[in-house]
Amino acid sequence: MTDQSAGTARVTIDPDFGLGTVDPRLYGTFVEHMGRCVYTGIYEPAHSTADEHGFRGDVAGLVRELGTGLVRYPGGNFVSGYHWEDGIGPAEDRPRRLDLAWRSIETNQVGTDEFLGWARRQGVEPMMAVNLGTRGIDAARALVEYCNIPGGTAWSDLRVRHGARDPHGVKLWCLGNEMDGPWQTGHTTAVEYGRLAAQAGKAMRQVDPSIELVACGSSNAEMPTFGEWEREVLHETYDEVDYLSLHAYYEEKDGDRAGFLASGAQMDAYISDIVATADHVRAVRRSSKRMKLSFDEWNVWYQSRFPGERALPLEETPRLIEDTYSVTDAAVVGSLLMTLLRHADRVAIACLAQLVNVIGPIRSEPGGPSWRQTTFHPFALTAKYARGTVLRTEVSGPVIETRRHGPVDALDTATTLDPETGALTVLAVNRGQEHDLHLRAALRGFGARYRVLEHLMIADEDPDAANTQEHPDRVTPQSVNGTRVSGEGELEALLPPVSWSIIRLAPEDGA
Repeated sequence: MTDQSAGTARVTIDPDFGLGTVDPRLYGTFVEHMGRCVYTGIYEPAHSTADEHGFRGDVAGLVRELGTGLVRYPGGNFVSGYHWEDGIGPAEDRPRRLDLAWRSIETNQVGTDEFLGWARRQGVEPMMAVNLGTRGIDAARALVEYCNIPGGTAWSDLRVRHGARDPHGVKLWCLGNEMDGPWQTGHTTAVEYGRLAAQAGKAMRQVDPSIELVACGSSNAEMPTFGEWEREVLHETYDEVDYLSLHAYYEEKDGDRAGFLASGAQMDAYISDIVATADHVRAVRRSSKRMKLSFDEWNVWYQSRFPGERALPLEETPRLIEDTYSVTDAAVVGSLLMTLLRHADRVAIACLAQLVNVIGPIRSEPGGPSWRQTTFHPFALTAKYARGTVLRTEVSGPVIETRRHGPVDALDTATTLDPETGALTVLAVNRGQEHDLHLRAALRGFGARYRVLEHLMIADEDPDAANTQEHPDRVTPQSVNGTRVSGEGELEALLPPVSWSIIRLAPEDGA
């Protein structure tokens, strides 16, 4: 399609037009027992940087730099055939199991206690999933008892004997995973799943009334049951759950890079449709509760390159979907983060899937180095600086025609305000592939003049440039000069094609 992005894009930023408050759990990630995410990813006892627990120190450092505050575990499709009891107790006594989800040999050397110990040391909140595919109510409530009861019961005392004297205190729980998908072990109907999820959730809350529960929504918006699945599941679970999940992956298809760069438009429509469905159920039930959303799987994933799990050879720790990401992919990931921010009033949780190696922002080699993918940078900088209140930003300017989404704005943007310091964070993507884009953002109603603290950008003359083991810093954030706030109080910045930017502003009388 023709790139019509040359020109000026204008937005108005006003503190009176708030959309919602950023929940720190919006910057979550995901660790599944899949490929090399766990083994030789976060965990590799023989690695030179491994700690006393067997977890890689170099990867741990990158996870801290990434700034994620939440990690979902242990799946994903994996959880629908998982017996959590296989992953507790003495490591030498744990069984080697066949994982049907990814046709892999699971050694169970990392299980509940190991992961939750790692999460605690990393300072991240765990989001645990229970198996509602091949198991159900009893296994789910037992796992909550094992994790959260201090002692004095069979499961909690077993945890203490395994060396975890203090309860893990897991508050956030997923009731299964993608149960609408025919690929899922235990795939079922919306009504059957909803009734099981409601009963499992009720039993889990009887063990620990303080926990929060996430029900499975559609595994993607293209499912034939999309919309109706959400309605029926929420009809069964509305009183028991706190969140409904969404999953979505994006890739360039049929050479339509313009459509790929505009993936945020599809995510925006997806979220809006789910909100409408949830609010319909709320109205029908005459409930005062407004359902929040958990977008607990999202990323760029080139699924067209994946042969499918049934075509995989049976291996231990196979290399699965280790996509190498480009500048273009980083711009899309940054744009998807902006979309999530603009829905901060309803999207409280989100998980970039996954954390290491498996379509992850971090890559590692067995016995070797770890490095940041291009997608690492927009996530880390957004997580660090885009906090506080999300402000409404309406764009006026050039548009791009796409086959997949029709006309979309060349500028994708989001802004957050720190209500305590007055600091502003402006995020911007130039979706155009041919021309620079001039950003003009009018700062109105702030009662103070602003100055630019920093403008960092991910861009390259080659939009397919990527970071590799041989060249781990080929693409890094670059400082941009010339970005300013004019005397009329207008932020002025130049955005090259296929670029992601973060611009930090502060009141002139502030720090």
